[in-house]
Amino acid sequence: NGAICIQPCSPSFHGETTFVCEDRKWQMFADACASLDVQSLFQPVHGKPEHGGKYFGADDHGNSNCQADFSCIIPEILSSPAIPGNIADIVELLRKISLLLSENVNRGKMQSYSRIANHILNSSTISNWEFVRDRNASLILLDSVNLFAGKLLLRNGSESIQEHFISTKGYNIHKNTSGRSFDFSVEFNNTGNITGQVVIPEEELLKLPKTSKAVSVALPTLGPIIETSRLDPGFVNGMVLSVSLPEELQHVLLIFEKVNKRENVKAVCVGWHSVERRWDNSACTMKSDNISSAVCICRHHRRTLKSFSILMSPTTLRNAALDYITRVGLGLSIFSLVLCLIIEAVVWHHVTKTEITYMRHFCLVNIAVSLLVADVLFILAAIVHQTALNYQLCVAATFFLHFFYLSLFFWMLTLGLLILYGLLFVFFKITRSVFIATAFSVGYGCALVISILTVAITEPKNGYLRSGACWLNWYETKALLAFVVPALSIIVVNVVVVLVVVVKTGRSSVGEGCKSQDLSNMIRISKNVALLTPLLGLTWGFGLATVVESRSLAFHITFALLNAFQGFFILLFGTLLDRKTREALRMNYLSSKRKCGLAKVS
Repeated sequence: NGAICIQPCSPSFHGETTFVCEDRKWQMFADACASLDVQSLFQPVHGKPEHGGKYFGADDHGNSNCQADFSCIIPEILSSPAIPGNIADIVELLRKISLLLSENVNRGKMQSYSRIANHILNSSTISNWEFVRDRNASLILLDSVNLFAGKLLLRNGSESIQEHFISTKGYNIHKNTSGRSFDFSVEFNNTGNITGQVVIPEEELLKLPKTSKAVSVALPTLGPIIETSRLDPGFVNGMVLSVSLPEELQHVLLIFEKVNKRENVKAVCVGWHSVERRWDNSACTMKSDNISSAVCICRHHRRTLKSFSILMSPTTLRNAALDYITRVGLGLSIFSLVLCLIIEAVVWHHVTKTEITYMRHFCLVNIAVSLLVADVLFILAAIVHQTALNYQLCVAATFFLHFFYLSLFFWMLTLGLLILYGLLFVFFKITRSVFIATAFSVGYGCALVISILTVAITEPKNGYLRSGACWLNWYETKALLAFVVPALSIIVVNVVVVLVVVVKTGRSSVGEGCKSQDLSNMIRISKNVALLTPLLGLTWGFGLATVVESRSLAFHITFALLNAFQGFFILLFGTLLDRKTREALRMNYLSSKRKCGLAKVS
């Protein structure tokens, strides 16, 4: 525009590099928007002395209209490309406008605000949201829009402001009003519009003591934006409808047109919990669901529940075969682990006569205990999630689930280290007390440190839990890596240990240096590790696949089978197939039989 650029400044609204320019209008825009200090919008722009001061409240002709509706910055914003950096800046600008300039929100202000928001809500910008640095930017935008629209002043008892991708309507309501409804038909993409309706039932209106205001905002593309920027597995299948109602009104009826109208796609009514930043299915109940639309009755709360939508019900999680496999498999796993611990208690004195065998069975017992507690917590976590008891309860269940599953792997690592100790440190013996302290430090200590760090780093950002389950988040913060990386690393280490055993046992030097009994014990332990490690690795390999490809029923069923039968594998390969354990059981059985015979004789 003929402006003379005098120095570079931070990236802003005009690409990867922009400039502070001598032209006053452009300098005002740079100061106002690049710095994102909304309060400074009403202060003089500091340029060269000869430039004087230019107020945000004046356009090029000196007309003071910006302070009334901040329309002077709109042309610059709308001409800027909706690249990720610009999206983040505009979200922050809208947030500060909502916080600092939301007094006397008239039609002009709301129109300007909607035009700015519409620029980054355009369906063509959805893919760009994935690369916005702040993963919560779309949620900040939703909160900002709700806050600003909730303060809209109604002229002549009603107001309607329509943009392509955001629509705002408001009405005065009172108890004598028949059921008031807000009807929306808003553009979703280039192929057509999507509809939604907000209905305030008459029985709710009767609760009003005086004439009040109701405002609703329709955001057709915000659902896909949340899904894209957070990569949330909760697939939004309709527009997001926000409502701002008097405190007396607690329930609202919403009608959503489905985006995906396939016959097998069911809907789940949800409300957005603005404090916990998640879709809450306990906020709504389904009244009716057909191929093209869903009708929901939702609970409204001025502070926490103001926005609602419908999610695609994940068919894999509702699959009857998957549920059956999981229940039966977990039942068998828990039974197997309890039986394993009972057998270990019965044969303990017979099988722990040497230091090596004591250490081996000590590790095996802790492996069984870790998996048993994890299986029980798995069931409790599912109950907590399905009944929507409490978000903090879900966090607690996930923390302990993470801790005990990690402990399972770290005790497997301890078993692998025990093999190396027996083979490589032939003449260096450690006492049982030193071994127990070291084993607990590795088996439970490492798992505890990783679990605490994971929740401490991710939970303040609301990135600890995965949406839709009481388990570690993958899509926003990759918290699941705090389980996957240690587990896979331990699997690799144990595979290397098994290979070392194969090489070492083939050399005569090992036979000369080790006692034959200790060597036999090392080989038995190596067989356990060689069998259990690939099974655990395969199990959690499919577990990761279910997260990456969450709609694959084959992955879910395979993971459910392997995960549910881990306890049975430990009983089989760790206890029942061990020759010394079987001999101890037989001796114990014969001893008990002999005692019974003597008791009968006496």
